[in-house]
Amino acid sequence: MNAKADVISLGSALAEPALPAAPVAQSERISSVDVLRGFALLGILVMNIGDYALPGGFDFNPTILGPLSKLNLFLWAGRFVLFEGKMRALFSMLFGAGVILLTSRLEKRGDAAIAGDIFTRRNMWLTLFGVLHAYFLWWGDILYFYGMTALLFLYPCRKLKARTLLIAGMVVVLGGVGYRISRLESRTQLAQRAAAAKQAQAAGQTLTEQQKEDVQAWEKVLERAHPSREELDKEIAELRGGYGSVFRHNAEQVIDEQGAGYYRFGFFDSLGMMLLGMGLLKIGFLSGQLSNRAYLWIAAIGYGIGLPVGALCMWQVWRSGFYPLAMGRWEILPYDALRILIGLAHGSVVLLAVKAGTLKWVTRPLAAVGQTALSNYIGTTLICTLVFYGWGFGMFGRLQFYQLFYVVAAIWAANLVASTVWLKYFRFGPLEWVWRSLTYWRVQPMVRAIETAEASVGVAPAS
Repeated sequence: MNAKADVISLGSALAEPALPAAPVAQSERISSVDVLRGFALLGILVMNIGDYALPGGFDFNPTILGPLSKLNLFLWAGRFVLFEGKMRALFSMLFGAGVILLTSRLEKRGDAAIAGDIFTRRNMWLTLFGVLHAYFLWWGDILYFYGMTALLFLYPCRKLKARTLLIAGMVVVLGGVGYRISRLESRTQLAQRAAAAKQAQAAGQTLTEQQKEDVQAWEKVLERAHPSREELDKEIAELRGGYGSVFRHNAEQVIDEQGAGYYRFGFFDSLGMMLLGMGLLKIGFLSGQLSNRAYLWIAAIGYGIGLPVGALCMWQVWRSGFYPLAMGRWEILPYDALRILIGLAHGSVVLLAVKAGTLKWVTRPLAAVGQTALSNYIGTTLICTLVFYGWGFGMFGRLQFYQLFYVVAAIWAANLVASTVWLKYFRFGPLEWVWRSLTYWRVQPMVRAIETAEASVGVAPAS
């Protein structure tokens, strides 16, 4: 679908006559949003595959398992520069945009009185899905973060002007940067105190209790960045064990991720990008309404700044031997700036392809993945945990890094083919059906033949 059709679709989504509250119909979907969502979801797997298949910490320090070959080091650096945080940023922006599309459509159809109720139920169920997904399948869940952030912050923001949303999003992002600066400064001071204490000890001085605590605390930081072989073997054994072993290992991480992890950092990560996404939808970026020239400029600026800076950061971290303070300065501090720059550049390239309409053999399957994002997300977890965890094939820690990309390619192919075929017969993915039925508190029609029959008698389709 081209940009003009996207604009018409967006306009019809916001100008329907009053009808019973129901999920978005196929005719109301915006192709650019679906394509971007599918693209971002597939891109997220490029990063998540490391967490499924390799010990924790590999993403930021690939040397924890020993020296890397040049191929693996090159792939790791390229993956970090092009994908780390960028795809999640784009996915979060689209989630924020979805809040406006959902609530505005309901309000225009005369359901303003229950829009808040539907929004709340939708995100309460999403939060529950996130809890179940994290504890029973995989600790790296993102659904909980999205559901909680939406419930806490997004509904009152839906009416704000685009400029206000964009400014608010940047303020939240800068809040996360401020947190990182504070944390880096604290660690730098800790490293200095620990070094001074060790020098004093080497000179024959007796350390105070505070100096001993500083030395121990800094050693823990070093251990997290460069875990011992014993720690790595323990993690590998747990994840190659049975389901009970995997569950206990995941539960410890989930407690931290969905507790302090969310309120300490995840809140900034999710909310900032969602607010930016809401603003980007209102100015027409996500719906493909900007000019080709505008998208070309955004891509040029994003790649022109983001790629060389990202490459420089990776080189500096590698030079340091992945020293924790260097990782903080070069990997963590520029993290949000790079993910916004490169994420928007990626999005601009995809939107140019959608507007051109010449790559439908790519954009149509991506749109199908985007329409069934929840099913594909959970389905990917099922495939990866079956392949890598001990209750399945137990391949955790057995493959070299470059070999993981074969798994990624196979899962991408499965996502693209299965989503396309499924949507020929059904109106949305299986988990989307469950989610929408729970959200609207009535069973939704699933088979596409039902939609045709409803349309023939003038009943509004619900999807």
